[in-house]
Amino acid sequence: MRLFIFSCSVLLLLAGPVLAGVSETEYYAVLMEGHKIGHAVHVRDVQSGKVTTTEQVNMVIGRGDISMAVSTVETCIETTDGKPIGFAYTQDLSGMSQKMTGKINEQGKLEVAIMGAGMSQQQTIDWPKGAVMAEGMRLLELKKGLAEGVTYEAAIFSPALLSAVEAKVHVGPTANIDLFGRVPALTEVNVSMLMQGTTFTSVSYVDKDFRAQKTIMPTMGMNLELIACDKAFALSDNDVVDFLEKLLVQSPVALEDVRSAKSITYHFVPTGGTKLSIPSTDNQTVQQTKEGSVIVTVRPAQAAAGVKFPYKGSEAGVLEALKPAQYLQSDNKEVMALARKAVGGTKDAAQAVHKIGNFVNEYISEKNLSIGYASAVEVAGSRQGDCTEHAVLTAAMCRAVGIPARVVCGLVYVEDFDGRKNVFGGHAWAEAYVGGKWIGLDATRAPNGFGAGHITMAAGNGDPADFFSMASTLGYFKIEKVTMEK
Repeated sequence: MRLFIFSCSVLLLLAGPVLAGVSETEYYAVLMEGHKIGHAVHVRDVQSGKVTTTEQVNMVIGRGDISMAVSTVETCIETTDGKPIGFAYTQDLSGMSQKMTGKINEQGKLEVAIMGAGMSQQQTIDWPKGAVMAEGMRLLELKKGLAEGVTYEAAIFSPALLSAVEAKVHVGPTANIDLFGRVPALTEVNVSMLMQGTTFTSVSYVDKDFRAQKTIMPTMGMNLELIACDKAFALSDNDVVDFLEKLLVQSPVALEDVRSAKSITYHFVPTGGTKLSIPSTDNQTVQQTKEGSVIVTVRPAQAAAGVKFPYKGSEAGVLEALKPAQYLQSDNKEVMALARKAVGGTKDAAQAVHKIGNFVNEYISEKNLSIGYASAVEVAGSRQGDCTEHAVLTAAMCRAVGIPARVVCGLVYVEDFDGRKNVFGGHAWAEAYVGGKWIGLDATRAPNGFGAGHITMAAGNGDPADFFSMASTLGYFKIEKVTMEK
């Protein structure tokens, strides 16, 4: 099972309507559900007509018996009047590192270099129209002020996503806020950010100098908090919060012989007034009720026999699922060699994807939670990991032989997880496009690993950012009823 980390969301909060100051360093404690799990450092430096803003976030999270270190560093370089010049972004997930750098050229295009995750690549993309970075946002905040009722919008460029995030800002009242015993008068600032089609809402409490003293971001049913403090406390020892335990969803009944079920219908009931976002796919149908609950029926699609590969169709979305991607390096020589070895001489697509799933299950010999998040190339070299490593390698190998494939994130039913009986937990698997349908492939449970006990929440190219919508759904519902068709 997998906990996805959306650390770039934290960075956007820090770069949004939260911080101001000249040539200063500020420290924050990072808390989850009241437990200190890390720290953040904000540095703003002005020299030679340039403003360099750096945000560093370090956290430690628990995944069962394993602690995983998460670190991100984002640097924005702008002119003193807020015009973007370039950026650098580094992410380290338990030893798996990736770095991106970018600069705006004379034509106003953004030249990007990406290193890590087993590859190196360069690309040139359009700069999002009107997008600002840290200093540009700070100047906008100063212009708009902190009068109660003020509202405005901004497009904030996120180096982690290589795109702009649409943000809506609303200034609320001023009140006394407790900050580890200090109780200053702070102004409430609410921010709604649209990321990957999903809206995330945060609340910041800022002082008269526009410095954020406290930021709260609900995610996955928990509250992530950043609270201003002194350096000693920020860098002090952390607690370890077991995220996997918090993300388990109890089944109302025990489900016997799940893999043999033709279909399973789940009744999702939202909690806390949250509107659930669950996609319909070839493997599941979704029905919204008037009361706000969601009925999901999972009926696994079957791969048609006799379909040849490589794919020769013209569907745009399917063709996109054939291309190499940042975490699915299907054009890598090692990945291609593994794919050819797995497929052998078969020309039938259904047989080929079945063989790839079986191959990946056997090829990944060290199955554990110690890997942060690895790309297909890294998995091909290390031969270790958990569900996401199985999923990215499966999808990349399918693409390598010309079969469209994608990575899926969702829930899977397990009879026992670390002492918890009959629960659904976060999981990842792959889907391959065969005969006009997306076919589920769960290499962690091969052969025939995908079944009606799998509930899809999101799908994409394996980039963690593809799964933001899952963060707005997990932790905000209960499964009230389950019915199974044998």
